[in-house]
Amino acid sequence: MMLKLYDFELSGHAHRVRLMLALLGLTYQKVTVNLAKGEHKQAAFRQINPLMQVPVLEDEGMVIRDSIAIITHLANNYAPAWNPKSSELQAQIQQWLAIARNLADGPAKARLITVFNAPYDPESVIANSHQQLAVIDQLLAGKRWMVGAQPSIADVACYSYIAHAPEGQVALDSYANILAWLERLEALSGFVAMQKTPLRAA
Repeated sequence: MMLKLYDFELSGHAHRVRLMLALLGLTYQKVTVNLAKGEHKQAAFRQINPLMQVPVLEDEGMVIRDSIAIITHLANNYAPAWNPKSSELQAQIQQWLAIARNLADGPAKARLITVFNAPYDPESVIANSHQQLAVIDQLLAGKRWMVGAQPSIADVACYSYIAHAPEGQVALDSYANILAWLERLEALSGFVAMQKTPLRAA
């Protein structure tokens, strides 16, 4: 068995998958798709993913084209404890996965402005990011992990863009619960960080 990951180092979506793979101790073949050079728009990659996005995971002939779908698949097939099946825990996990997707309009978008010069309005995006983070910080009060007593795919799904929010000029200093949660996740065996990018001068 050989998993194949189509990846781009600076993509938070791709880092979700690298992090899940690392935490599960899974080996895989990495294929870099350079988004900055437009490789995701080339015909060869469009055959793999018509959506022209990374990450993509190939596993025994199965092609999965969404980061949250990929980490869910990896947990279900290789480490079910990361995606517990009880109805109560599944409901909580699904709520957090919805929050993780919404990060695309908050910290992820703010980071696109500074890292990739995306044409969004920084003031409104940063304000939206802080609204999201304030809610997440509140939901983490008194909790070690997002769902239950152990880390789950919910934590992995939310980690990358929250941890790298400062790259989008979104400071985390006032979110004590988030900072403590990030520290716990980063202390897990197998943790791998996402490459940091230098902040542009204002």
